[in-house]
Amino acid sequence: MDNKGLSSFLLGLGVGVGIGMLFAPKSGSETRDLIKNKAGEGADYIKQRSADVKQTASEWAEKGKEAMNRQKGNLADAMEAGRQAFRDKMGDQPPAEGHAE
Repeated sequence: MDNKGLSSFLLGLGVGVGIGMLFAPKSGSETRDLIKNKAGEGADYIKQRSADVKQTASEWAEKGKEAMNRQKGNLADAMEAGRQAFRDKMGDQPPAEGHAE
């Protein structure tokens, strides 16, 4: 979750709690319990979103590793094909004049 989203969530949470207290006044202990519960809900939400982001980042990292490994294999295959083509071509060529084999 980015900072803007977190700030918006916390602002909304605070405004919601404030409006709730204005329109449905309760005793001091009830109000404190309400605030405590809402703050707990906000903390739980943030923890869940954080876990979701970590899982998504982990999945992307794994996909990136897999793609990198595929590309390494493709590059190794291409290099070997180039070497083989060079060897095949050089094997078909007569030795250059003035050079001993």
